[in-house]
Amino acid sequence: MAEGKKLVIVESPTKMRSIQGYLGDGYEVLSSVGHIRDLADKKDIPADKKQAYGKYSIDIENGFDPYYVESDRGRKTVAELKRALKGADELLLATDEDREGEAIAWHLLETLKPKVPVKRMVFHEITKDAIRAAVDNTRELDLALVDAQETRRILDRLYGWDVSPVLWFKVQQGTSAGRVQSAATRMVVERERERMAFVTASYWDIDTHAVKGSDSFAARLARVDGAPLARGTDFDDTGSLKKAVLVLDEAQAGELAEAIAGVGEASVSALESKPGTRSPRAPFTTSTLQQEAGRKLSMSAKHAMSVAQRLYEKGFITYMRTDSTALSTQAVQAARQQAVAMYGDASVPLNPRTYASKSKNAQEAHEAIRPSGDTFRTPASVAAELDRDEQRLYDLIWKRTMASQMSDAKYETTTVTLAVDAAGRRAEFTASGTVYTFKGFLEAYEEGKDEKRGDADKADDQALPALAVGDVLRLKDVEPKGHTTSPKPRYTEASLVKALEEKGIGRPSTFASIIDVILNRGYVSKRGQALIPSWLAFSVVRLLEEHFADLVDYDFTAALEDDLDAIARGEQKREDWLKEFYFGSEGHVGLRNIVDNLGEIDARALNSTPIGDVATLRFGKYGPYLEVADPQNPEGEPRRVNIPEDLAPDELTPAKARELIDAPVAGDRVLGENPANGKLVVVKDGRFGPYVQETDPPSADEVDAETGEIVEPAPAPKKRGAKKEAAPKPRTASLFKSMSVDTIDLDTALRLLDLPRVVGVDPETGAEITAQNGRYGPYLKKGTDSRTLQSEQQIFDITLDEALAVYAQPKYGARGASSALKEFENDPTSGKPIKLKDGRFGPYVTDGETNATIPRGESADDVTYERAVQLLADKRAKGPAPKRATTRRTTKKTPAKK
Repeated sequence: MAEGKKLVIVESPTKMRSIQGYLGDGYEVLSSVGHIRDLADKKDIPADKKQAYGKYSIDIENGFDPYYVESDRGRKTVAELKRALKGADELLLATDEDREGEAIAWHLLETLKPKVPVKRMVFHEITKDAIRAAVDNTRELDLALVDAQETRRILDRLYGWDVSPVLWFKVQQGTSAGRVQSAATRMVVERERERMAFVTASYWDIDTHAVKGSDSFAARLARVDGAPLARGTDFDDTGSLKKAVLVLDEAQAGELAEAIAGVGEASVSALESKPGTRSPRAPFTTSTLQQEAGRKLSMSAKHAMSVAQRLYEKGFITYMRTDSTALSTQAVQAARQQAVAMYGDASVPLNPRTYASKSKNAQEAHEAIRPSGDTFRTPASVAAELDRDEQRLYDLIWKRTMASQMSDAKYETTTVTLAVDAAGRRAEFTASGTVYTFKGFLEAYEEGKDEKRGDADKADDQALPALAVGDVLRLKDVEPKGHTTSPKPRYTEASLVKALEEKGIGRPSTFASIIDVILNRGYVSKRGQALIPSWLAFSVVRLLEEHFADLVDYDFTAALEDDLDAIARGEQKREDWLKEFYFGSEGHVGLRNIVDNLGEIDARALNSTPIGDVATLRFGKYGPYLEVADPQNPEGEPRRVNIPEDLAPDELTPAKARELIDAPVAGDRVLGENPANGKLVVVKDGRFGPYVQETDPPSADEVDAETGEIVEPAPAPKKRGAKKEAAPKPRTASLFKSMSVDTIDLDTALRLLDLPRVVGVDPETGAEITAQNGRYGPYLKKGTDSRTLQSEQQIFDITLDEALAVYAQPKYGARGASSALKEFENDPTSGKPIKLKDGRFGPYVTDGETNATIPRGESADDVTYERAVQLLADKRAKGPAPKRATTRRTTKKTPAKK
């Protein structure tokens, strides 16, 4: 680094390149690539530190002092930063302006130990003006924010490392608990419990079409003899009515509909019109952006944040982690000017709109998510610079920001009541129509909605003809309609994010990672957009509720977030708060006291759920199953019944359980005899999938003559003291993915059992070439040299010449081209062509030197050349995957620095 330059350290390599262009030659901009160090793993704590730090990498007896270590990547980054710092006359720490960014800046300061002046540089958008303003308006490092982040990290380590081992022993190895993930999992499980306990109620009404001249509109029966007709919202979750309404059954509705159809007309008995207004929503916060991206763009929370991060780093939007709904004066002016230019002077109100922020933490990012700059670029003007997802999300942010400053929408809702006397009863139908007299902000944007219970009862909006009281209208298509009540809809990612925010659990910047964790842990799966809890989640949540009630209490979890905010504002001391959380106080038991006094936990009861009086669902080592007692021998070994993987918990009703129990048991189907050895070939469906196996021929009474299934004989009584001899293992072979237990024949089974298949001998080396199936798919093997095959069928079909042609190609390179999903131009850094491939761990891009996985939630089909270049650049900047953390202890914070 040239003498006299200023060193600027940011978090992201993408951001680094953008900012370098704005600052020019007097600055060198480098990246920390996120955190350079973290709490140590147990194995990385040196022997002389084990007693103090060994359990958590935290000395809980001495101020909860953390033991930090650098990763291999962190060490390399630090070495590069130190070299650059030697020639600098000033250091600018330009990490993100939230708690995490402040903590990264502090870790850099502690590790680099600069001898030149240090300044904290913050900005919330990456534009030339914003970056220059940030350089001119630096501040000191905010140690209260650092304390808040460190407290959260220590809190999560204490919580996870104390609670998770209990789950390992009582539920399943590999499970984990977390301060926020456990509360989120509980919310999804509780919603499923409500659905399981829900009792359906039925009700009937009558639909018709009213006709006036050439116009017609839909109407629904609302009252009979003045009594309001039941709707879905009138029933509670037990199927009982919450208020006095009229419930028609099928017969009553049918008789009334027939009588009304016989009359054939109705008169307008009432006509009511009401004006109304709708106001625009506030600009996006992190939470509302995730919700809308889910509703409108079908993006997961994680994917939405990944796309927003790219837009921010490229300079298209402001910082995407914020609780604030405020807009700067310049942004308000830009939004209003754009609205006027597109929709006219009346599209904006006389005075700019302001929105109150819900965040109590004034030190978080101070502006909503919006297009960057003092003049907003339209989506059309930036389309060439963005990939598909970036373009869609930018369009959403641009529209929401502009709409937030536009005028209210004005409308008029007209409700008409139609009366008809039939069969001695007075029936009243209603219909509503809304007409917008001024669309206002709706010209630009309308917020999406989550599914709600009772939506089915809402009549679709429609246009009504000109009507007057006393008008007689013809009725057609008078039909009785049956309805059943429905439970609350399952959470989607969008509605779960909204619920987490409403309860104060977690922070918007963490919602995406929370949902990602509970999906990856197997606690929750997705069916379409709906989040469905697994039976594993039921067991985990039950244990936490029964033995760690405080830790999964929503109010307690939310209070922790408020306390962290108080620490961030400097209103509470980190050490005092951690001491109370861990050791307890008069108002709080304390984590250590809970863990030390757990008592006995009945794992069997914990993992059992009665399914009516039909069976008991148990969650075992290999997943959930039904346990059914033998009514003839209640004390005997109960029968186990597998549960289909795609069956949601609320779908496992007593009736469904009975259906599974009574279903015919698929035994081992005999395919025939192997003529080479006289053994029977049997096809089975095992825990790891279908397979064929050779067995010794059974006696005649062990084979069902009709089905060909082997009937297991009763086991012979064991002789006391007899030592069991190890039986030779029978030959087995897994079925190919294209094969079925029901259709496989003997010839195919014998071919499977004879694998690996000898393709031939390499004439040059004399080595035998075999084709076989492995853990990662079909492949050829010649000595120690293996090559992937493109399909399982090639194991049977590939010839020696074809196999030699495969080996004649380079192991990496030429063959890879043929398997590429897409091919792009040369990478600007390596100069080599970029290819999109489908690998063992999913789709990835490569230039032959660097591989970069397509992030979860992104579609391989949507990857563009620009996105591929960015993924490879980010991967190069991160360096090789960390192997082992170093154990160098770095200086802890001292009160003097505060």
